[in-house]
Amino acid sequence: MLADKDRIFTNIYGLHDVSLKGAMARGQWDGTKQILEFGHDEIIERVKASGLRGRGGAGFPTGLKWSFMPKEDPRPSYLVVNADESEPGSCKDREILRHDPHTLVEGCLIASFAMRAHACYVYFRGEYIREREAFQRAVDEAYEAGLIGKNNKNGWDFDLYVAHGAGAYICGEETALLESLEGKKGQPRMKPPFPAGSGLYGAPTTVNNVESIAVTPTILRRGAEWFAGLGIPNNTGTKLFQISGHVERPCVVEEEMGIPMRELLERHAGGVRGGWDNLLAVIPGGSSVPCLGTDMCQDITMDFDSLQKAKSGLGTAAVIVMDKSTDIIKAIGRLSYFYKHESCGQCTPCREGTGWMWRVMQRLERGEAEKHEIDMLFDVTKQVEGHTICALGDAAAWPIQGLIRNFRHVIEERIDAAQAARIAAE
Repeated sequence: MLADKDRIFTNIYGLHDVSLKGAMARGQWDGTKQILEFGHDEIIERVKASGLRGRGGAGFPTGLKWSFMPKEDPRPSYLVVNADESEPGSCKDREILRHDPHTLVEGCLIASFAMRAHACYVYFRGEYIREREAFQRAVDEAYEAGLIGKNNKNGWDFDLYVAHGAGAYICGEETALLESLEGKKGQPRMKPPFPAGSGLYGAPTTVNNVESIAVTPTILRRGAEWFAGLGIPNNTGTKLFQISGHVERPCVVEEEMGIPMRELLERHAGGVRGGWDNLLAVIPGGSSVPCLGTDMCQDITMDFDSLQKAKSGLGTAAVIVMDKSTDIIKAIGRLSYFYKHESCGQCTPCREGTGWMWRVMQRLERGEAEKHEIDMLFDVTKQVEGHTICALGDAAAWPIQGLIRNFRHVIEERIDAAQAARIAAE
């Protein structure tokens, strides 16, 4: 269990003073100028040494991502922070933005300095109105105190801009986010060129998740070795876990990476509603990752590598718990509708495939399909997965793959029951 002294987010529940004064009392903005004196490259090396992996879903090493930014380039460099937290089940970034915003403001300054950027944009999802207002207050406080802006106390000219999206899931994809920031339709770009070479306004850009940036000041203050000493190898540090669904106490909690799933649920969320034996399935990382059956949840640990081996993923660590009262086919069918609705329509496999998969899922839910269609559906998910510009095609395919892998017997029983009912009615 994570000790209180090792927590990075000390006001995640909003119990203390949210203002700059309260943040400073909790240790934020302490020695920021001294951190910048490490130099651009040394900060990146320390973030690399900490083992921090991106907290937005993909788990790419953060320091390595920063190192892709060109060191000498006539174009300006930009940091863009992705606060378009639209993954169903994910709600950690909103707690940072509402209750601990100065972790992000300070992190934006340090990360921008490391990548030689003088400007940073924080892109909010359209529904996060109060969160944007809370964050804007923190930005205004930092400007007034001379912590950011031109000729600030920390010695690196830096401007922080708050941008607000219109509420599109696709804008959580980094290049679609950049398109939206530029005032265009939010559609993913072809890669290459990658944002580090040609991003916002055609200039070098790095896009990072809110949590990835917000943890960096504490890592640099306390040392890379401290962060690397938490969690497990290749999955170091602390992580905000979001637990929802059929648990006694849904919550957002900071814990060590690699904590066993069962311990996480029972220690922080009061356990599964009706007891562990009432568990049907868990989606461990937000709606886009495949669900796991009860047998796999018993001993699995919450980290990128273990969940990948189990053919699922940590994603944003949004743990959605479903007990035996759940109609698992209907639940996954509902996610299929979400991805159909949110597809930008640019790629044919996603535009056509998401609607086709949802329609088959509706028939499976009612038991009206034939059993051979289960394999046909799985085959179509494989034709969508990996064949689109962005990962939305994968996100639409994976929940269905998890359903078929782990709950095929439920689908077949539904078809048998519906056929038996039709025969009896005749």
